[in-house]
Amino acid sequence: MVRAAVLPAVGSPLEITDIDLPAPGPGQVRVRLAAAGVCHSDLSLTNGTMRVPVPAVLGHEGAGTVVSVGEGVTHVAPGDGVVLNWAPSCGRCHACSLGEVWLCADALTGAGDVYAKKASDGSDLHPGLNVAAFAEETVVAARCVLPVPDGVPLTDAALLGCAVLTGYGAVHHAARVREGETVAVYGVGGVGLATLQAARIAGAAKIVAVDVSPEKEELARRAGATDYVVASENTAREIRALTGKQGVDVAVECVGRAVTIRTAWESTRRGGRTVVVGIGGKDQQVTFNALELFHWGRTLSGCVYGNSDPAVDLPVLAEHVRAGRLDLSALVTEHITLDDIPTAFDNMLAGKGGRALVVF
Repeated sequence: MVRAAVLPAVGSPLEITDIDLPAPGPGQVRVRLAAAGVCHSDLSLTNGTMRVPVPAVLGHEGAGTVVSVGEGVTHVAPGDGVVLNWAPSCGRCHACSLGEVWLCADALTGAGDVYAKKASDGSDLHPGLNVAAFAEETVVAARCVLPVPDGVPLTDAALLGCAVLTGYGAVHHAARVREGETVAVYGVGGVGLATLQAARIAGAAKIVAVDVSPEKEELARRAGATDYVVASENTAREIRALTGKQGVDVAVECVGRAVTIRTAWESTRRGGRTVVVGIGGKDQQVTFNALELFHWGRTLSGCVYGNSDPAVDLPVLAEHVRAGRLDLSALVTEHITLDDIPTAFDNMLAGKGGRALVVF
């Protein structure tokens, strides 16, 4: 029996309660969590912006130690440190055949499985986004774990599972930022901070951070921002003023709101690239007219999981960590317990802080 954060139903508050986990079956791994990041996607599951079967144990950004493995699992063993991969590719679908593993059609099929029972009444529980990281221990499919690279502390490694892969991938895979280019990053949360660091690693000449909170400026500058803009109706104009009236080469939107996406687009130079990382609801409608699409010649693209292949990108990220170019601890603004997750959700809604990290 282990403690976990359970979402009973969409729109309901989280319950911190005991659950019963089975032993790992064939092709499964049991992991004792060291840490789990509180991501905006978890909040999106609670309010129905993203939907998975409920009741569910949330949490998808985590790392821990293998406790036991089921039959047929050979790439990890008890005692190994692992990063949880919430969107593992199947290797068989059309997207995987094209090498676009981040768009795998079967990545979230495991979220519909029953993986545990609620201790109080024996009711079925689903693993929110495959891995159920908001728990002291979890049982996942073997393809949902990757060995922690050498030189990365286990607690920090949790951030590699979502925030860092997403932010780094948005810059290096989706936007393909080149040395000397200018970049604007909208939203200075966990993913935004990782995006700022990735833009610095890419050699961007000017990195503009945008957020509604003036209190986040110091966080943003530590991550690599050269300039900071407090979001307003004049944001796009301010960014153009900072870039010789041209606009940035690349704008990365990490919020998922129509007004922010539209502003990111307007702050991008003619012929530049606007990348949308934030997950918005269906009610967030963004409009463009036909003439501006022709005139500005900008590229607007979505970005799923940083357009990353975790098996390929984790070793690259680890090398940046070992070389001191990527500071994982700088993404974390508070260390919390399972009981503090609802407060962390409230802080996200209020636009406070970077990444809250649950440490077990």
